[in-house]
Amino acid sequence: MNIFVILKRTFDTEEKIVVSNGQISEDGAEFIINPYDEYAVEEAIQLRDAHGGEVTVVTVATTDEADKELRTALAMGADKAVLINTEDDLEEGDQFTTAKILAEYLKDKDADIILGGNVAIDGGSGQVGPRVAEILDIPYVTTITKLDIDGSTVTVVRDVEGDSEVIETTLPLLVTCQQGLNEPRYPSLPGIMKAKKKPLDELELDDLDLDEDDVEAKTKTIEIYLPPKKEAGRVLEGDLEDQVKELVSLLHNEAKVV
Repeated sequence: MNIFVILKRTFDTEEKIVVSNGQISEDGAEFIINPYDEYAVEEAIQLRDAHGGEVTVVTVATTDEADKELRTALAMGADKAVLINTEDDLEEGDQFTTAKILAEYLKDKDADIILGGNVAIDGGSGQVGPRVAEILDIPYVTTITKLDIDGSTVTVVRDVEGDSEVIETTLPLLVTCQQGLNEPRYPSLPGIMKAKKKPLDELELDDLDLDEDDVEAKTKTIEIYLPPKKEAGRVLEGDLEDQVKELVSLLHNEAKVV
């Protein structure tokens, strides 16, 4: 099987994030593979091991430092990696930009299946995977929690707001992966050593016969800001009847929800 994983480099949201002048400061920030994309990498490796073929991970980034996350995917067990570096070509991009670039790269690769994360933890739009599939004119299924392939027939279980939906479709196919699909492996020391020798190609827009106008963002981020800090809670005292009266008063006069 010819398997591709579309992967994103994201901020580690468990680390402190600093917002300055309406933008996230990258100074001292920690970056990781988008956690939902880890499910995609793991599933791709399991598919290759079961059906043969190879796994290629692809990312679009504005820095060559994204090779660190690609090397992590290679250490997990992927076979090849591709970094499409837009640092010298684009000032800003959005989901359309990323999808257009990825689709242009993938259009002649004869992919049997393309996997990605359900959403990115930094943006959370969930748009890139479906957009890529639309441009390539192939079926797609989102938020999958189970995947079975028998020849060219694919049976997928997807999460639908607390319930499950079973879908049957055919290859080629794009899916986006949800928590519960698998348990991503940690890179082993031998895997890390092997990853250093695996191919990691770096491309630019010119290599894809694209220019800036072809991938110009359709949206613009005006400002990024952290949510306001929550005020400390209040403990109501006195008899139960008095507490209820005070609570109703607070909800009405301060919270203004009743």
